[in-house]
Amino acid sequence: MAINVTNTSAADPLSRHQILSWVNESLQSNYVKIEELCTGAAYCQFMDMLFPGSIALKKVKFVTKLEHEYISNWKLIQASYKKQQIDQNVEVQKLVKGRYQDNFEFVQWFKKFFDANHDGREYDALSRRDYQELGGSAKKGSARQPAAVAPRPKPIVQNIVRVPPQVVEYSRVVPQVRPARSAGTKASPSRTAGGDSLKVQELTQQLEDLKGTVDGLEKERDFYFGKLRDIEVLCQDESESPAIKGILDVLYATEEGFTAPDEGGEIEGVADEQEEY
Repeated sequence: MAINVTNTSAADPLSRHQILSWVNESLQSNYVKIEELCTGAAYCQFMDMLFPGSIALKKVKFVTKLEHEYISNWKLIQASYKKQQIDQNVEVQKLVKGRYQDNFEFVQWFKKFFDANHDGREYDALSRRDYQELGGSAKKGSARQPAAVAPRPKPIVQNIVRVPPQVVEYSRVVPQVRPARSAGTKASPSRTAGGDSLKVQELTQQLEDLKGTVDGLEKERDFYFGKLRDIEVLCQDESESPAIKGILDVLYATEEGFTAPDEGGEIEGVADEQEEY
């Protein structure tokens, strides 16, 4: 039977990067976003790792982009939870939508649950799922098979025919001298075009990666800001309590040298630039 944990059983939540690193190292996967965990495939394999035999991995859709297949995976997880007597409500309809906040909260709980139940045994996640890719740019039907050793080619035996020597008359050949290219001659445009194309592709890929990172950071920022705002509203209703006043002091505290802008006012420096234009 599993050891149950609650959402408030640990103090410090992990960051998005720490969560993704833990999942990818444990499952030999390629997740790049928290939202990708909405398929439920990762949790299916985690349950197989914690409680062998609790889930039939052959029924798990590891590579899918269809919502009804996500739901199928989550039903397997719910059945496994019931078998192991895990007291955790799984809001499947929210998770399968792939929203960051819902999936981030669930994976935070699951990490605590994993730490409480994992016994440290070795687990080959890749072979357990028949070398199917998991997360990231995985495509349906793709698999990472162990590299096969190519057979050695057989030596080719050729019949050697001896040719009698022949007398060849040589005529005097005048060597042709090619004109040297001047220092100012430009290189072929086809060569430079190929190099520029590769540079453009590389920079485009870097830009896409940075955009993905920025999007994730903005969602994470909004998530924690919403939490702080909820705390502020609750504290304002009970502002007479000394403990609540202490919490509000922490929320409203600013760093040295920082000045909050007046309501309806403009930030110093930005207003000056606008006047110049």
